[in-house]
Amino acid sequence: MVSPVTSPPQVRAHPEVQPPAARPPAKPQSAAADTVKISVAAQALQEATETQAQTTKEAGSGDVQARRLLAQEAAAHSVTK
Repeated sequence: MVSPVTSPPQVRAHPEVQPPAARPPAKPQSAAADTVKISVAAQALQEATETQAQTTKEAGSGDVQARRLLAQEAAAHSVTK
C-alpha cells in the first residue's frame, strides 16, 4: 500500500528567548544593603586581640561583654595585689 508524502512539521525558534535589547535592565544592588557576618571563632579572635582601650570604649558604649571582661580583669587584678 502506498502512503501519501507529507511535509515535515514546521519548527519554530524558541519564542520565550528575548533579544538583549528587549530584556528589562537588572536592578543595581545597593552597597548599603550588604551585610557582613563573621563566624563565632572570628568574633572570639577579634575580642581576644583587642586592646584595653578598645574594651574600655566598648564598655562605655554599653557593650555587655566588654563590661563583663573589664569586671573580670579588675577582679583578677585586685586578687594579685
